[in-house]
Amino acid sequence: MTSTAPEKTLPDRAPAPVSEVELSIGGMTCASCAARIEKKLNRIDGVTATVNYATEKAKISYPAAVGVADLISTVEKTGYTAAEPPPPTPPGDDAAYGALRPPRTTSCSPCGSACSSRWRSRCPWC
Repeated sequence: MTSTAPEKTLPDRAPAPVSEVELSIGGMTCASCAARIEKKLNRIDGVTATVNYATEKAKISYPAAVGVADLISTVEKTGYTAAEPPPPTPPGDDAAYGALRPPRTTSCSPCGSACSSRWRSRCPWC
């Protein structure tokens, strides 16, 4: 059968601008903790959040009316810690390489505590 009723159309609404952030979450001890945080964040109007217990991160989409400080505050009120991760260092940055390389005063596992001259030529850490 065909209907003679006019088709209803929704008024055109411009979608609200959405931003995304990834927060580092601390203090979770199980998957239920992640679910609890996710539930609290998703209760905020316009917010869509997924929390990963294994990586201790929350990926959150939020409208312009909500700030990152509001999201962090919500997580902290739930009993956990939250912070924006530091920006990644660009490749080739000497500071990043120095952070990965152990200081020369400590020994590394390939050469142990005694770094002899024979190991220095083969050990990249000495």
